[in-house]
Amino acid sequence: MTARLVNVVDVEATCWPGSPPPGQVSEIIEIGLTVVDLVARERVAKHRILVRPRVSSVSEFCTSLTGLTQSEVDGGVSFADACARLVDEHEARKRGWASWGDYDRKQFTRQCAATGVDYPFGARHTNAKAVFAGDGRQVGMARALEITGLPLEGRHHRGDDDSWNIAALVLLMVERGSWRGV
Repeated sequence: MTARLVNVVDVEATCWPGSPPPGQVSEIIEIGLTVVDLVARERVAKHRILVRPRVSSVSEFCTSLTGLTQSEVDGGVSFADACARLVDEHEARKRGWASWGDYDRKQFTRQCAATGVDYPFGARHTNAKAVFAGDGRQVGMARALEITGLPLEGRHHRGDDDSWNIAALVLLMVERGSWRGV
């Protein structure tokens, strides 16, 4: 039985055009979360959590990609507080969750291990990118929207906007009967 509510999550992290500079690592700086009601077939809530990086800085490359600046994320919450909010406010351990690809799940796993923060999600994760591809070639979220004729709403590479767009793709897969997710 598929759960009624699913959290669709997309994260943005510190990034560089190549390898991270010495002493820096990829850290989550924004968590976008859209709650999807799979029964009513609608997006019911859109959230954004800004996260203050612990050891890394937001590069010019990262700002050009995401629009996020160092001063903006400096006003965010700690990673531990962001994870607590996911659990307390968004029922992250109770609800299944989906992301476009496996990057988001792996980034949370890595960052939780590196910081000693408890992983905020339960075991039910769906790689929506793989479900969309079926047995075919996996494509990025923006390309998937193009293929399906859905509009890209907001700014690509912003966590809240990307989670909103991924949620639209999830709902399309539900409508078409191809969703095999949480």
